[in-house]
Amino acid sequence: MRILLAGLAAGIAMFVWSSIAHLATPLATMGISTLPDESVTVGNLASAIGDKGGLFLFPSNMGASPSSSAATAPGGLLVFNPKTVTTMQPKTLIIEFLTELAEGLIAAWLLAQTALTAYAARVGFVAAIGLAAAITTNIPYWNWYTFPLAYTFGYALTEFIAYVFAGLAAAAVLRPKM
Repeated sequence: MRILLAGLAAGIAMFVWSSIAHLATPLATMGISTLPDESVTVGNLASAIGDKGGLFLFPSNMGASPSSSAATAPGGLLVFNPKTVTTMQPKTLIIEFLTELAEGLIAAWLLAQTALTAYAARVGFVAAIGLAAAITTNIPYWNWYTFPLAYTFGYALTEFIAYVFAGLAAAAVLRPKM
């Protein structure tokens, strides 16, 4: 029961921080640019892609040898949704909360497996989990798919701070047994 309460507290702390990070700080938009001549570009994409949304990598032979023409062509990764995308829908917020709740529960369970007794050490343990989580996806996306470094840094920092807050909450609730 203590692990569940600690996980719930951690998940709520993460959700609150993520909300603040995305709504009140520049972290969520670091490295993200708008399309030039957006209506024309989006119209061309919609015309070329049609109703098939998805994740598109281009050029299609991105792994070509450095001497090929594909190696010198522009490349990228495009997420395309042919329908109007609106954020802040209840479904989106629920999925985000459930994701952070799961992360908080995992962090609390891992914390419960340790013999750490000092509050700062327990917070640090959960923060270290967050550092690993922040690195796991963000750095490879920067490395392999050329995500902008500013975006990579901003998103990794947002995730790491979420785990710091999760650690503060989980360590407060999940006190070591004496």
